[in-house]
Amino acid sequence: MEAGDHHGAESSSFSSSKASGSSRPSTSLSSSSFTSALTLTQLGVSHVPQRYVLPPSQRPSASYSNLSTTALPILDISSLQNCFLRPHVINNIQTACKEIGFFQVINHGIPLSMMKEALNAANEFFNLPVEEKMLLGSDSVHAPIRYGTSINQAVDKVYFWRDFIKHYSHPISKWIHLWPSNPSTYKENMGNYAKAVQVLQQQIMELVIESLGLSPHYLHDEVENGSQVMAVNCYPKCPEPEVALGMPPHSDYGSITILLQSCPGLQIMDQNKNWISVPYIEGALLVQMGDQTEVMSNGRYKSVIHRVTVSDEMDRLSIASLHSLSLDKKIEPAPLLVDSENPKSYKEFSFRDFLDYITSNDIGNGRYIDTLKENP
Repeated sequence: MEAGDHHGAESSSFSSSKASGSSRPSTSLSSSSFTSALTLTQLGVSHVPQRYVLPPSQRPSASYSNLSTTALPILDISSLQNCFLRPHVINNIQTACKEIGFFQVINHGIPLSMMKEALNAANEFFNLPVEEKMLLGSDSVHAPIRYGTSINQAVDKVYFWRDFIKHYSHPISKWIHLWPSNPSTYKENMGNYAKAVQVLQQQIMELVIESLGLSPHYLHDEVENGSQVMAVNCYPKCPEPEVALGMPPHSDYGSITILLQSCPGLQIMDQNKNWISVPYIEGALLVQMGDQTEVMSNGRYKSVIHRVTVSDEMDRLSIASLHSLSLDKKIEPAPLLVDSENPKSYKEFSFRDFLDYITSNDIGNGRYIDTLKENP
């Protein structure tokens, strides 16, 4: 996911900020000690500061020779309207989820104009003066709205070339008052997209569940009433893209992530541990399986490991809509997928369990899902 820290919790406390016209996290950053990746680009630095330089073995340049050109699956969602084509779509989803945990969807029903307006709103936000964005800055990874840089700039040993704002988004009526009031179109344009992608994820999750041989209504209420976190990312031009990354290799904690990108930059890892660059297709949305789906499927589907590269030629924007069950709802292997030949392979976990883990553990040192495996 390009979600960032993928954190949030409903129990956070807030204080009012008249300047921003909204509430903000009570644990704020000091603007005097905060320098974002975008600020460095705007200052015209010719080299990335040392804190962004990855160890040689972790640099994208170290694995360029291992870059695969495998064709990635593209699914036409409009085919579902034809009852004769639906089994074909389900079969394609099953293949994509088993082999790589990733696919792109086209003709998904979200207008291109709506996606462009959401990206424009993101661009306008990141181009605001630093002081305005800092009204939403926080050191607390539990804040339900949070502006920052890297992943968690307060504790990161190595920084990542990225600015982000993330916010809770479902139900939108509960959270939108916390979203940025500047730019003035942000809430409307980002909100329209958030609502549309929430509907789409319900449709896709039904297909993913059905492709596992389960009833399409399995977990229906849990999916419909689950969590949606919008992580809006800016990866500015980087003077030395060969030594830095926008995001490190990781998998997402939720059920699925639906990603909108303005240009290429996302790479996913295939079964042979080769990196595949995901092409940009105008109007397409990227769908990534997350840890909750791996657990629910009892390992039949794997959450996809991915990272973000940066460019010295252009800025890149992405909007990751991260979907999971609600904060305290436990997910476990579906009983119908557990038998003597396929024993239960994962412990149950919730979104909150993940947050508790990530608060005290560096995601660079290992994936959370590995701690859940019964038979690693």
